[in-house]
Amino acid sequence: MPRTDRPRSTTSVWRRKPVSDMTEESGGSGLLRTLGLWQLTAIGVGGIVGVGIFSLAGLVAHGDATTPAVGPAVVLSFLIAGLASAAAALSYAEFAGMIPRAGSAYSYGYVALGELVGWFIGWDLLLEYVAIVAVVAIGISGYLDAFLSGFGLELPTAITETADQPGGVVNIPAILICLFVTFLLSRGTRTFGRFELVAVAIKILLVVFIVVLGVFFIDPANYDPFLPNGFGPVFTGAATVFFAVFGYDAMSTAAEEAKDGRRHMPKAIILSLVIAMVLYVAATLVLTGMQNYQDIDPKAGFASAFTGVGLPVVASVISVFAVVSILTVMLTFLLGATRVWFSMSRDGLLPGWFARVDRRGVPQRVTWIAGLGAAFFAGVFPIRAVADLTNIGILAAFVVVCIAVIVFRYTKPDAPRTFRLPFMPVVPIVGVGFSLFLISQLHPETWLRFGVWLVIGLVVYFAYSRRHSLLNPDSPRRRPGTTSETPGDTP
Repeated sequence: MPRTDRPRSTTSVWRRKPVSDMTEESGGSGLLRTLGLWQLTAIGVGGIVGVGIFSLAGLVAHGDATTPAVGPAVVLSFLIAGLASAAAALSYAEFAGMIPRAGSAYSYGYVALGELVGWFIGWDLLLEYVAIVAVVAIGISGYLDAFLSGFGLELPTAITETADQPGGVVNIPAILICLFVTFLLSRGTRTFGRFELVAVAIKILLVVFIVVLGVFFIDPANYDPFLPNGFGPVFTGAATVFFAVFGYDAMSTAAEEAKDGRRHMPKAIILSLVIAMVLYVAATLVLTGMQNYQDIDPKAGFASAFTGVGLPVVASVISVFAVVSILTVMLTFLLGATRVWFSMSRDGLLPGWFARVDRRGVPQRVTWIAGLGAAFFAGVFPIRAVADLTNIGILAAFVVVCIAVIVFRYTKPDAPRTFRLPFMPVVPIVGVGFSLFLISQLHPETWLRFGVWLVIGLVVYFAYSRRHSLLNPDSPRRRPGTTSETPGDTP
């Protein structure tokens, strides 16, 4: 019987990848299936909880030269961001149960809305995931500096700050952290999964310790005023901390390395977001209760809070474990960047050279290229500029996934789904609305940078990807005897 899900046109930019092709390719990709439910959940929590608590919460509460302080209402910023993220998370969960494939939002857009949409989301995610790794590295370097300061050691500003700061030149610690994480990921998903499980357990225990101990030092006077600059900055803050509530989307790029992706991916997505939001609400209330928002260190909020109440030793301990726990965020998003890149290369939209995997099932080439790119961002760009750039890209991906899940529910109603999003289409429409609203809160410079990246992507698509796509019967990648016919093979 001929397939009924083949694309109607093989030349149109709206040609859609058949679900059957996705399933067949994931079965022989060369990636190793080693991740169970709790390892997947750990990767999700590892991607969500980290820099949001340890760095961005303090940054948004305190404010900076371009954005007014949110103060204690930073907890509302997290709740708003979490609500928007939850609607998208349910959309991701439905797709993940149908298409357990490495591409995540790229694959979902390709299947439901066509190649051009899938391309733009994949191209978008390549930049955003790499930039996220850089943001987290900058956050870790702030806690590393706080830790060394506790022992009376001060690193020169020229090698710990970027050029936008007085005396700064390049952030060397952030660069070294990016390279270390790249090396760790290059050792394979089995090693990575074990490290992630242990590190996430440490992270959760650390946050619980911070909350339980910090409760005893809360001064209710620090909550007044709760909204020091009105409600407007709360939404701007939500757009910034949104970076901290979407790690599950990067986790979904590991679907081909899950032992049972169809059953475990939807559960892991929902579990990771619920755990993260409970921790975020508790931690932000404690942070702004311990210290007046004006005195919070934007780069190392909890370390400064405990130093402020006379517990510098606790601050040093927090700084050490914050560094370890935030590494999991970097690992999750670097994994996401490499798997999206791998998936796009396998589909012919990028050269097949990138999709080669080694004997450990690791696409080493894209892993190191992405890692070096993150090191560059971390070394020379300020944290808010990079954080906002990542947010507009991820929010755009959320809009596409929420629209795609609606379209696919009506165009492929009988496709097997291990999880069905409730209240269709209300939930994904809410996700679209919240995501577009949060995009509108970002700075115009962020829109400009994002637009430039998409224009570059458009040029690449029409110059290379459209012709080389494996959905194109005349693609050079389909010619017998070329090495790119089987891009997932081990060299």
